[in-house]
Amino acid sequence: MRRREFIKIIAGSAAAWPLAAHTQQPPKPVIGFLRPTRAGDAGHLVAAVRQGLRESGYPSDKVAIEARWADGRTERLPKLAAELVALQVAAIVGSVEAALAAKAATTSIPIVFVTGADPVMAGLVSSISRPGGNITGVSFFDIPVVGKRLALLRELVPKAEIIAVLQHPNFSEHQTETREIETAARAIGQKIVTVKAGSEQEIDAAFSTIVQSGAGALLVHSGALPEPSDRVP
Repeated sequence: MRRREFIKIIAGSAAAWPLAAHTQQPPKPVIGFLRPTRAGDAGHLVAAVRQGLRESGYPSDKVAIEARWADGRTERLPKLAAELVALQVAAIVGSVEAALAAKAATTSIPIVFVTGADPVMAGLVSSISRPGGNITGVSFFDIPVVGKRLALLRELVPKAEIIAVLQHPNFSEHQTETREIETAARAIGQKIVTVKAGSEQEIDAAFSTIVQSGAGALLVHSGALPEPSDRVP
């Protein structure tokens, strides 16, 4: 290559550098998504977050989601929360257990929770009207009415000596729901049998158990089964 041609190439490249730097897009903000469940059990929730972001003017090309899953081992949540904090995510979205782990890991990154329990009793916020700190969210308060659902079901099917309770074991608040139902069952003298199903493959076996138990009615816990496309291979 001739010396004059080489200089032209370098000069042209140098002239383009400021333009490239000027047009370079800033990095996309990242939202941390933290759950105690498996990825396959909550893929629909990630899709819901993305849909909400799109509707708010933040499509996937403007914001990214970094998900962490504890695979049913809640003791892993503090480490996973620390990973998201180290990534300096813009916010962390999670269930009760996940939000508590994130709350312990950071006092500056915003934390958003969704729960059916009382967020004050769960230790998430100091009060409903003034949550304080860096954490906020939405509570549907459906856990406190779980016992009333059992009582209503008994009124609808008064001859049911046994009521089956179908439980999603990977639902983040299933233990709280279980305590509420057991307390309500003792209060009204209702015999219950609890059956677990955390996937579509377990549904048939669960209903076989329900039939064998002689249950005359069925109460279904909260929590959705994963869609086939959301299953972990």
